[in-house]
Amino acid sequence: MLLDLVPIWTVLLGLAVFYYVVFDGFDLGVGILYGLAPDDDARALVMNSVAPIWDGNETWLVFGGLGLLAAFPIAFAIIIPAVYFPILVMLLALVFRGVAFEFRFKRPALRRFWDRAFCGGSAVATFAQGVVLGAFIQGFRVEGGQFGGTSFDWVTPFALLTGIALVFGYSLLGAGWLVLKTEGALQAWARRAGHICLVGVAIAIVGVSIWTPLAEPAIARRWFSWPDIAFLAPVPVITAAVAVLEWEALRRGHEMLPFLAAIGLFLMSFVGIAISLWPMIVPYHYTLWQAQSAPSTQAFLLIGTLFLLPVILMYTAWSYWVFRGKVRHDIGYH
Repeated sequence: MLLDLVPIWTVLLGLAVFYYVVFDGFDLGVGILYGLAPDDDARALVMNSVAPIWDGNETWLVFGGLGLLAAFPIAFAIIIPAVYFPILVMLLALVFRGVAFEFRFKRPALRRFWDRAFCGGSAVATFAQGVVLGAFIQGFRVEGGQFGGTSFDWVTPFALLTGIALVFGYSLLGAGWLVLKTEGALQAWARRAGHICLVGVAIAIVGVSIWTPLAEPAIARRWFSWPDIAFLAPVPVITAAVAVLEWEALRRGHEMLPFLAAIGLFLMSFVGIAISLWPMIVPYHYTLWQAQSAPSTQAFLLIGTLFLLPVILMYTAWSYWVFRGKVRHDIGYH
């Protein structure tokens, strides 16, 4: 009997998605807040806080996409056509954001333009990711094992609101990062921005928690039938506690806790979505086991992944360790 590799690949893809949300999420959030920074000196510090590490964060996006294609090809073949346009917009925005990042320093005469481009690219990429998430939660039309909808099925109120919610969420991560990496007036400004973003995130979590059970009976049964309701009740309670912790951490002047609490909010949201959809990978049509590739394919790719993944983790950890501490005007990207 062959070893079932689906749980292993599920964990790997789940970690890839979560790591991407945390690592690229905070630097996209920093990019969004960059356009709202109070002055040029503040913007320079905001930029320097992510300059050494921002481009490596997208490694997890590549890993997640290729892992989905390799381990769950049926899901890949349905999901990607369904959200092709928001994914295309996201990729173009990420490219434009990267170009703006480099040209801001190399073309000072056009710095104001590239500043806006960096902020706009960050916001558009984030919004597009949120739309993809909203469309995924709502599910796709599937006919004969293929996506059976149109190119604009993703344009729904829920998906658009999820896009806006993710802008607030990534901005909260970005604010937590700036609290950790800056000091003085800019840090105080980041705390105020964090409070505003936290309100938006809290409203979004409550809205999604109400909307999804009302829209999908299977999710309602998962959360509110007995005995599931007794086992799952701690999830919203812990989420509310983490939100309060985030608010107090920003208010009381903690430095690392706001960033960690923001990650905690994303973790609890991630857990909530996983509980709602498990074991579906194409809601509400295919489970993880129905969409899997051949076991031999999964095994072959897992061998390479087990060699590659520690390398990614090590160089990621090393880069963050090297560039630890506060950013200052005399130390930065040039």
